[in-house]
Amino acid sequence: MKKYGLREILISSFAVLLPVLAGLIIWDKLPETMTTHFGVGGEADGYASKLFAVVGVPLILLVLHLFCLFITSLDPKAKNQNKKIAYLVLWLVPIISIATMTMLYTYNVGIATSPEVYTLVFVGALFLILGNWLPKTRQNYAVGIKVPWTLDNELNWEKTHRLAGYLWMIGGIIMIIMGITTKAPEIVVIVSIFIVVVIPILYSYYLHAKKGL
Repeated sequence: MKKYGLREILISSFAVLLPVLAGLIIWDKLPETMTTHFGVGGEADGYASKLFAVVGVPLILLVLHLFCLFITSLDPKAKNQNKKIAYLVLWLVPIISIATMTMLYTYNVGIATSPEVYTLVFVGALFLILGNWLPKTRQNYAVGIKVPWTLDNELNWEKTHRLAGYLWMIGGIIMIIMGITTKAPEIVVIVSIFIVVVIPILYSYYLHAKKGL
């Protein structure tokens, strides 16, 4: 994985904290107690003070962002990693921060929005993007499906991530369609995520056990 420069870290970190500035601008329009979490069905089930929602949540995401950069930059097995994957790691948390806080602000100021639709479409888009990138990853300890069999055999890694890429893209498309056209039952979302996570791992083990990869 490429070493991130100070300029890249500062710019991406600023992007993570950009919602704080937006929150301060609309501070007076936000309620003192803000909804910060929603169930799978879109119902509000988590609340926090305005200060924590506007400042605390982005700060937590900033810590996550810096941790991801730190871990990936230390990975000794990712020196030849595709540079596009490195930039995906660099900008994934900033995008999540901006998208998540935009949804929270619009909901809490009373602008008509459906958290369930917003979340399904956003997560579906992430799955679609990540599914497109997974087959491009090379063996490493930081990004991808990191089980003993993929890390031990390069061909196993390639085959597993090729299948995972297809599944993640299909899952992403399904989530987007469900978000736009109908309310998704909770079990459908859970099963979809289970499939895209578990099937590639089982396939990886199958390659290892049956084909010696």
